[in-house]
Amino acid sequence: MSNTLTNLIPVMYAALDIVAAEPLGFIPAVEIDAKASQAAVGQIVTTPVTPAASTGDIVAGQLPPDDGDQNIGNTTMTIQKSKYSPIRWSGEELKGFEQSGTYKDVLAQQLAQSFRALRNLVETDLAGLAVSASRATGTAGTTPFATDLSDPANLRKILQDNGAPLSDLQLVINTAAGAKLRTLGQLTKANEAGTTSMRESGILLDIHGFKIRESAKVGSIAAGTGAGYLVNNVAGYAIGATAIAVDTGAGTVKAGNVVTFAGDTNKYIAAADLAGGVLTLAAPGLLQAVADNAAITVGATFTGNMGFERAAIKLLTRTPAMPEEGDDADDVYNLTDPFSGLTFQIAKYKLYRRIKYEVGLAWGVKALKSEFIADLLG
Repeated sequence: MSNTLTNLIPVMYAALDIVAAEPLGFIPAVEIDAKASQAAVGQIVTTPVTPAASTGDIVAGQLPPDDGDQNIGNTTMTIQKSKYSPIRWSGEELKGFEQSGTYKDVLAQQLAQSFRALRNLVETDLAGLAVSASRATGTAGTTPFATDLSDPANLRKILQDNGAPLSDLQLVINTAAGAKLRTLGQLTKANEAGTTSMRESGILLDIHGFKIRESAKVGSIAAGTGAGYLVNNVAGYAIGATAIAVDTGAGTVKAGNVVTFAGDTNKYIAAADLAGGVLTLAAPGLLQAVADNAAITVGATFTGNMGFERAAIKLLTRTPAMPEEGDDADDVYNLTDPFSGLTFQIAKYKLYRRIKYEVGLAWGVKALKSEFIADLLG
């Protein structure tokens, strides 16, 4: 067997093609920063956040307007996880498969499963950011797209009202919602949809400005046990308020729970667990004023389908760190998946009468701007 991974490069890319053939959901929908190569696990990384763009009237003149400056903000992130997936062969196993000519085929499948396992961990972490949304639309426990396309229209309204850029909207749904979407007549009838692609290939069409993707990792957000809470402020709270004092009730309100106020149909998302008698709402806060003693309702458990502007969610990735002098790896090769943007590290170790491959990846995720994220309840 070769001392390097060079001869296995075609095998590794073949394995990558197997994984890439699976539909991706969150990973290709978010902003990926693969430049955090120097950050250790847990180390803070500062990442820039650009403000919303301004516009102006065009007026003919000798010189262009003296404007265009922007205050570039920033937020901090960390590389939260560094994981590997191992593949090990003994000399006897290797000899048997090499003689049958199936070794590289089996190794390609093993590598594909390793890529898949790591990718699914990243996908799960991104799906968990449903708790960071600003507000929600839809009905908990009811799969979206039951009869029409009002769900993405209402989702877009939330993001539009929050000032989100509308040029790169993403909607990641679970397969149950995808199945409902594929059965809608207005998308499967060529005369209504303007195409037969969904009916013939099952590929989800872009709808209301959203690029729609499916993910098996769309998660469930468990409802808190809170009941009977009332707003506790004589003056009530004005539009934009995010810290709402409460009293009277009992039970928990967890980050990510849907909460509503009497007289207000908006479905807000709790930005943090209820603590110290204060309910914290995700930005931009209340959309209409609420009065003292207004009843608060904690929503039911829901499936967290998510609509968002791409830049609202960031994924930091890098290959797992190696010592400057290297370790016992006989060879290391970095492989970038062109479909997801993830760069995996493949390390080969020579053991006592064994050979071991490790597929590794390090990453961190964060919701940078809650206002540009909304949940589609299911």
